[in-house]
Amino acid sequence: MKNNSIKKILIIQTASIGDVVLATPVIEKLRQFYPEATIDFLVKKGIESLLVGHPKLSHVLIWNKTEDKYQQLWRLLRNIRNEKYDVVVNLQRFASSGFITVFSGAPVKLGFNKNPFSLFFTKSVRHLITSDPAKSVHETVRNLEVVASITDKSADYPIRLYPAAEDFAKVSQFKTSRYICLAPTSLWFTKQFPAEKWIEFLKEVDRDLHVYFLGSKSDVKACGEIIEKSGHQNSINLSGKLTFMQSAALMRDAAMNFVNDSAPQHFASAMNAPVTAIFCSTVPAFGFGPLSENSAIIETDEKLSCKPCGLHGFESCPEKHFKCALTIRKEKILERIK
Repeated sequence: MKNNSIKKILIIQTASIGDVVLATPVIEKLRQFYPEATIDFLVKKGIESLLVGHPKLSHVLIWNKTEDKYQQLWRLLRNIRNEKYDVVVNLQRFASSGFITVFSGAPVKLGFNKNPFSLFFTKSVRHLITSDPAKSVHETVRNLEVVASITDKSADYPIRLYPAAEDFAKVSQFKTSRYICLAPTSLWFTKQFPAEKWIEFLKEVDRDLHVYFLGSKSDVKACGEIIEKSGHQNSINLSGKLTFMQSAALMRDAAMNFVNDSAPQHFASAMNAPVTAIFCSTVPAFGFGPLSENSAIIETDEKLSCKPCGLHGFESCPEKHFKCALTIRKEKILERIK
């Protein structure tokens, strides 16, 4: 239900890149219900480029967690209290964000019941992650439920990023012929389709099709090795060379984007770009799957009692065989290029 007294809103999500992208439907909904309100967003340092210049946000606040974390926290909290927000929307389940929420001075404090400080929120909602598809909802739906009490129960709001004209101009040089994007890495080993499987796939890709590899600076070597061993001459290693928003701008017009269960998947969804997400150790029922109109999830056809082995993945396969990844057939992935 809309509250006419709400003039200033702060959204908090200081977790990972993907978590911030999955929070964007909350921005869309709050802006629709409160078109004149100041809506600010708090992120951790290093991720702010996702939201700086966002047409539906007023300001982006930054918490530097790497240098004097707690001194920065106190300084940040002081600034937040001075802003006198009417509502703080906490989409994170960590104690630090709960602390900020409770001591923000905002009359209305909304968040998830898993947060250690949720007892002191004005209203908290359940955050359930399950591997049972019958009980599963997407993370965007869970996020939108947090603001249902000051809006409505609708979850029909898009995940969306807004690259600037300069971002599209930067990547226009790569759009002169048909291309696909490939983001082969992940922070977690068991979420990452193995390099040898990407090589196997790439060897079957049309030699005339351009393949752009996306990732961070730390992914340069891994992407380079896949390109070299595959022998695909029209593959270009762009990892570390594009910003988040430039990557999203490039993905928008790709014939297909091939990703793991990781942040690039959400970039594609936010641009409504065609996407094929490969799920190894995790499952779509957790609620983090792709949302593009043209999207597909590729998994092993084998029935594995060990899958899923965890919510976030591991540094190595707990069962030592990694069948959830190694038994995925390349034909299923190649079909998505057509």
